[in-house]
Amino acid sequence: MGNPDTNWEEAFNRFEQAVVSGSEALQVKAITKLARVSKFAPQDILAATIPILARLLGENNFSGNLTRSIQQAAAYCLKQIASQADGALATEIGQSGVINSVLRLFPQSDDSFRTVLVKCLRVFVTFGNENRVIVARNGGLEIVIDLLNSCNDGTRRYLLEILSALALLREVRRVLICLGGLRYLVEAVSFGCVVSRERACQAIGLLGVTGRARRLLVELGVIPGLVELFHIGDWTTKLVASNTLGVIAAHVEYIRPVAEAGAIPLYAELLQGPDSTGKEISEDVFCILAVSEANANAIAEHLVRILREGDNEAKTAAADVLWDLAGYKHSVPVIRNSGAIPILVNLLRGENDEVREKVSGAIAQLSYNEADRVALADAGAVPIMIELLHDESEELRDNAAESLINFSEDPLQHERISEAIGIPSFQSMQSRLTRIHASDDLMARSMRRMSIEQLTWDPDLV
Repeated sequence: MGNPDTNWEEAFNRFEQAVVSGSEALQVKAITKLARVSKFAPQDILAATIPILARLLGENNFSGNLTRSIQQAAAYCLKQIASQADGALATEIGQSGVINSVLRLFPQSDDSFRTVLVKCLRVFVTFGNENRVIVARNGGLEIVIDLLNSCNDGTRRYLLEILSALALLREVRRVLICLGGLRYLVEAVSFGCVVSRERACQAIGLLGVTGRARRLLVELGVIPGLVELFHIGDWTTKLVASNTLGVIAAHVEYIRPVAEAGAIPLYAELLQGPDSTGKEISEDVFCILAVSEANANAIAEHLVRILREGDNEAKTAAADVLWDLAGYKHSVPVIRNSGAIPILVNLLRGENDEVREKVSGAIAQLSYNEADRVALADAGAVPIMIELLHDESEELRDNAAESLINFSEDPLQHERISEAIGIPSFQSMQSRLTRIHASDDLMARSMRRMSIEQLTWDPDLV
């Protein structure tokens, strides 16, 4: 077996004959040899051995030749077969009844046999969602958690990897807390192979959307583990970890610990990465973390560096974040003091339209603040914005007009933009803003006229 000239049909017949009528020693030898050559054997030959091995594993009669050594060899062999060809046969093994047999054997197994069963189960759940469902619905989750409660040897890692796979199932996540398994899922973020850690991270992100689960996760110490995975993972893992960390940070109580764990530089790195999803995640999380003024200062420093050194995509993303942060009252002086304004104005002179559009939006938002208008004027923004009123991009024209209207309403800045007043795009934006303000005022007056009783009892408002 395993040679290039091997006749696999004859080899299968010899294996079958040894298992059916051979002595215990011969059976163990045949099964062990099959496990060893499984990486060479054709898939159809391996598939033909599954029912034979499944029968051995499911046998309850120990009075004859069948002993634990044969079942241990069968479990190991099935693990090897399930690992071949990227798990092509794992689902077939799971549907053969093997998983139920493995779960049934756990209470009766000694340490060495238990280790084989754990490794076997780990491979089964790694490949194929169907196997995870079979394990979960036949008491496998409870067995894994029970073993984790008492296991401190080398199999603990494999148990955590099994748990991370099962936790991707909604039905498992629903009962994980009440079964006491949440702390082990947090542990699985920091231990095991990277794929398993990523699975645990994904499951935690799904659990963390509820307030109770998020609180428990933080109390169990999930934040450092997520930050570490964010730091060391490959790009896909970074996306999963950053998204989950953002879910955790989405409560004001956890903004500070997320930042203190070192998340801000990692999100800045993600913002400069090649993936648009990573940029979107970073933008969203920066806007959450910037609710804290201390975090806003740190974020602004990174954004300024990106505006100076990043490529056009990174500069676009950084300007978009600054646009959002400019709407936070406490962030307005932060942006000004960071030195971002002269850099933003300079980027308006560039040739990349996406960068210019986001930058012009940030400047439009900043122009609502008197001190920022002074800084913008000193940086030479006004003549550039007037020039942009004639640009082909509607977004650039609108943002420039919005900025200049704010300058026009400032007695100290009005003279600077006098030449813009007659330009059509300026007048159009001025009319639009006037209508918006009028509508806002009307809504405010209408709301004041409504009594508390109306708001409480009108069923149309509930």
